[in-house]
Amino acid sequence: MTWLEPYLPQLLLVWSIQWIGVLSPGPGVALILSVAVNRGRSAALVTVAGIASGTVLLAIATVIGIASLFSQMSEIMILVRIIGASYLAFLAYNFFRTAILLPPMNLSAPMPNQGYRPAFAGLLMQVSNPKAIFFWLAVAAAGGVGEAPLAVIALFVAGAYFNSFVGHGAYALLLSAPPFRTGYLRARRWVEGTLGAFFVFFAFKLATDRS
Repeated sequence: MTWLEPYLPQLLLVWSIQWIGVLSPGPGVALILSVAVNRGRSAALVTVAGIASGTVLLAIATVIGIASLFSQMSEIMILVRIIGASYLAFLAYNFFRTAILLPPMNLSAPMPNQGYRPAFAGLLMQVSNPKAIFFWLAVAAAGGVGEAPLAVIALFVAGAYFNSFVGHGAYALLLSAPPFRTGYLRARRWVEGTLGAFFVFFAFKLATDRS
């Protein structure tokens, strides 16, 4: 594939930056943890599909230069921070509420089908995730592939989805394993409270960051 050879080094560079972001735990992994232990593997994988879809939106924004443009427009970035911080704060509230109320949980009971709701939550998480936004800005700074032919851009976006789904999917499979869920049940209040504090930290960081 001679059409790909000139762009392969750049693709490998931007995908490697993405993999660093995927493999480093952040709000997305925390959301997968909550869904995996509370709702099971299927819901966790649906959440992962939503996160990967959000990654596609960020990748497309990077290709057409929106990410770099937004980073230079203070008013838009303030709005993005407010929306993202509000959503992260909402998730923190839900974690704290669960830690306080501890609603009944039966690991052996069949999980209710929530349709596309976990996917939508994952997508919202990804597009408002400060860690993900930071890494995609790093991809944009590395040059992206915006000047490449359409076939290379399509491969770049498809690879971004694949990397996100595989990486986050591995977390979903691990965190939804029965031994992990059993351990979670024993320390449920502490885990949910820690996740709540984790999301408060990221909401505060996103709301107050001026970089």
